[in-house]
Amino acid sequence: MSERILSLAALTVLELSPPEMVEVAARAGYSHVGLRLVPATPEEYHFPLVGDPGLRRQTLQRLRDTSIGVLDVEILRLKPDTVVADFDSVLAVGAEFGASELLVAGNDADEARQTDNFAALCDLAKPYGLHPHLEFMPWTAARNLEQAARIVAAAGRENGGVLVDAFHFDRSASRLEDLPSVPAARLRYAQLCDVAGPRPEDMAEILRQARNERRFPGDGDCDLLGLLRALPTGIALSLEVPTRHLLEQGVSALQRAQMALDKTRAVLARL
Repeated sequence: MSERILSLAALTVLELSPPEMVEVAARAGYSHVGLRLVPATPEEYHFPLVGDPGLRRQTLQRLRDTSIGVLDVEILRLKPDTVVADFDSVLAVGAEFGASELLVAGNDADEARQTDNFAALCDLAKPYGLHPHLEFMPWTAARNLEQAARIVAAAGRENGGVLVDAFHFDRSASRLEDLPSVPAARLRYAQLCDVAGPRPEDMAEILRQARNERRFPGDGDCDLLGLLRALPTGIALSLEVPTRHLLEQGVSALQRAQMALDKTRAVLARL
C-alpha cells in the first residue's frame, strides 16, 4: 500500500514564509504542504507568492531540496462579482508548484451563479492539472456537505471536488450517513483537525474557533474515526490545526506541526 499523503496546511503555521513552511514540513516528517497563494482575510499577513518571482524561486528550490510535494493551493472565493478568468495567474502558479488540488470557497448566495462559476473554474483549471474542491463552511454560501455536493454535482465537471474539513463538518451539522452518496472521485483530499465542545450558537464564535483555535486530531469531540471510515480509503489529508494559544505561549511552528502529525498518525493507527 502506498503511504497516505499527509500535508501541512498553511493555517497551521501561518506565521511562516513559504520556504520556512516547507523546511518545517520536511523536519517534522510530512510528505506535502499546502500553499496559500491568496490570503483568506484582509487582516492576515500574506507572503505574495503570485506577485513575487524571487519568493517563488526560493520556495521551489526548498521544495526540490527537501523532496516535499505541494498538495493544494488556496484560497479562491466565488463571489457575486467574480470573473473566473481573473484566477488564471493563480492557477498558473499552482501548476508551477506541482499542486493537484485547489481550495475554493463559495461566497455567492445565488447558487445558480455559484454553480456556473465553479464549472467555469473547473474548465480553467483543467489544463493546469488542478482539481477545484468546494469547501463547505457554515458561514458561507456553501454551508454544509449537502449544499456543496449539490453545487459540485450540478457543475458536472470531472475535475470538480468537495472538500471535507473535519471542523466544518462538525460545525455545519453535516451527517456521516450523507458522505457515501458523494462519488469517491469527488473526494480527493480532506482537511483534518479536531474540535472541542458543543457547537456554539454564535456564528462569529464558530468562525473565531475555525481560524484560531482548533484541537489536534484525537484531542477533541469529533468522531474522526467515523469520518475517516466514511471517506475514500487512504484519502490524502491536509492537517489544518490553527492553535493561536500555543503560538502565543511560544510553542514553535515546528513543535505545532509535529504535534499535528504525531496525533494524526495516532488516530490513523486506530483505524
